[in-house]
Amino acid sequence: LRSAGEFPLVITRDLQAARRWLVARAGRDVSDGQIAFDRRCGLVASSENARLRAYGLEVSSGFRKGFPYDKWFLEDGANVMSSCQLEVAATEFECQGLELDWVGVCWGDDLVPNDCGGAWQPRRFLRGKWRNVDDPAKRQYRINKYRVLLTRAREGMVIWVPPGDVIDQTRPVGTMNAVSALLRKAGVNELNMQ
Repeated sequence: LRSAGEFPLVITRDLQAARRWLVARAGRDVSDGQIAFDRRCGLVASSENARLRAYGLEVSSGFRKGFPYDKWFLEDGANVMSSCQLEVAATEFECQGLELDWVGVCWGDDLVPNDCGGAWQPRRFLRGKWRNVDDPAKRQYRINKYRVLLTRAREGMVIWVPPGDVIDQTRPVGTMNAVSALLRKAGVNELNMQ
């Protein structure tokens, strides 16, 4: 799949494409469409990524407290609790200090390009609206969350940037387009499933 020393890093706007990419690298077809995982893959997301729920991924503290993340890391890939099932994302709290072979980073509205489009602006979701984080220490803390998430992969990574939604003001399409553009400008290539 890759040359020695190469670390595949790609971006997509399609969560299902990100999942297929991860499974293609971590798993192998054993029979009748059944996949066996030789490598570990999983999704990770910021704990402040409050609007991932709209895409079927929950990162609230209440959910995370009740989910057995030890099984997420340790169960066989065929087990529904396994990270390889790509149903549950671990946040920076669950995955700090731990790695997977192949990682899907689920980007959020909590770290977006600033108005000039050249630097990152951390935000928080408060009373149904996104608000900029202006305190320097809190800004750095939020940026560091993504540093943790972006360093969990040993072999390669796909970054999924949600498409946004034109009728949901908490998931603006233009903001997510700007995230995707800034990541591509930084050198992340578009996912190509060929």
